[in-house]
Amino acid sequence: MDLAIYDQTEKGVSEAHLKLVQKVLDYAGSYLKLPDNTEMSVTFVNNAEIQRINKEYRGLDKATDVISFALEDDDDDFPIVFDEEMSAELAKNIGDIFVSVDKVAEQADFLEHSFERELGFLVVHGFLHLNNYDHMRGDAEEKEMFGLQREILDSYGLTR
Repeated sequence: MDLAIYDQTEKGVSEAHLKLVQKVLDYAGSYLKLPDNTEMSVTFVNNAEIQRINKEYRGLDKATDVISFALEDDDDDFPIVFDEEMSAELAKNIGDIFVSVDKVAEQADFLEHSFERELGFLVVHGFLHLNNYDHMRGDAEEKEMFGLQREILDSYGLTR
């Protein structure tokens, strides 16, 4: 997985947490059998910035924990179609995830588990959205997405 990580927080995200995100997302990519040349980004922000993004793109004027921007999804009106050989050679950028580190800390404290578990949960959650999993389209899709999320985190070792 070709992962670009950006830290736009004032305090900075620790090197250990950056490595955790890289490893968890590499693992999740392998778990879904994505090509090695799959590209994506994760940007760490604070509550004020994710609230701004949430308001601008989702019309919700409140801070949230993670927002995903998939580059391709099933609702794409004009998908780019390549022949099979060309598709295999080209890197596929699946999109971008924004994570509020403030929310990671708040939710880890509220749920009484580690910062690392919450961080892993949120990046895998966003990652699954980039891969066209959704929990807002109905009960069956929610069950599938959350089940897969739990499988990935448990098998990686980030249990509750």
